[in-house]
Amino acid sequence: MRVLSFLLLISLTLNSYSQEKITDSINTNWEKSGKFTFLGNQSSYSYWTAGGQTSVSGTIKINYDLNFENNGWNWDTKIITAYGLNSNGGSKFLKKTDDKLEINSLVGKKFSSSNIGDLSYSSFINFKTQWTKGYRFRTASSGEEERIERTRFLSPGYFQIGIGLYWEKNKDFWVNFAPITGRLIVVNKFFTEKLNEGQEYFGVKKGSTSRFELGSSIRSYYKFEFLEDVFITNRLSLYSDYLENPENIDLDYTINTSSALCRIFAPCLTRVPTKSALIPRRFTSPSWCETRRRDSDRNAL
Repeated sequence: MRVLSFLLLISLTLNSYSQEKITDSINTNWEKSGKFTFLGNQSSYSYWTAGGQTSVSGTIKINYDLNFENNGWNWDTKIITAYGLNSNGGSKFLKKTDDKLEINSLVGKKFSSSNIGDLSYSSFINFKTQWTKGYRFRTASSGEEERIERTRFLSPGYFQIGIGLYWEKNKDFWVNFAPITGRLIVVNKFFTEKLNEGQEYFGVKKGSTSRFELGSSIRSYYKFEFLEDVFITNRLSLYSDYLENPENIDLDYTINTSSALCRIFAPCLTRVPTKSALIPRRFTSPSWCETRRRDSDRNAL
């Protein structure tokens, strides 16, 4: 008896980029830019010889920059947020693939300029948390999957403020060193009141809702073109607490790839007929990809 197997894979990526320079009649020193990204994926399996589980996922990412420059002063604010969910056929729970809210604001006053870059006195504020509840998943003794709440909005929440020096080669490469940085960690008492003596929740002790630290931080940003119209963005954040175990350094590093293509739309439908458990033949429909260079748009700004 002939057995038919079908594989449906739909991959949708929408990546739009916009940058606008404010040119009102009063002040032309403000510049803003934003980027919105939506990633969606669906896979469905039926008698697929290689195995696999049906899943649906989607992620939204938003990056927004606001910059002011005038007479050696520079004020740069970045808002980074992302949220994604995944539904897996083997799980009864939705699971997050991404969850982030981060706001960075840095003010600097340039006092030196050379071929290797500009130096400025600087101060910065950073805020970081997540949008919704986060869970730890495990299998119960009954064999059922269960989840335990681990985080929620502002639990934890990180606030940092510091002063120091800011070095900038250009807008795509800079380093900020703040030898005096205060950090406040806030959490919900719901999590700390359940702790045993000596336990901590993101550094916060039993029954407390916050923890203050005084230390130093280094933050850096580097973006470069890896291939034509393909960019790699690196963000690195280091923090050391003077008051407790300064040799322990908190590290936060993210790397992202992006394309200057205006729009990519590439659905793919595959039908796989097979007679046995051997590797099946595949028939794949064409994919569509619409691209447009952004070089002229960037040069026009």
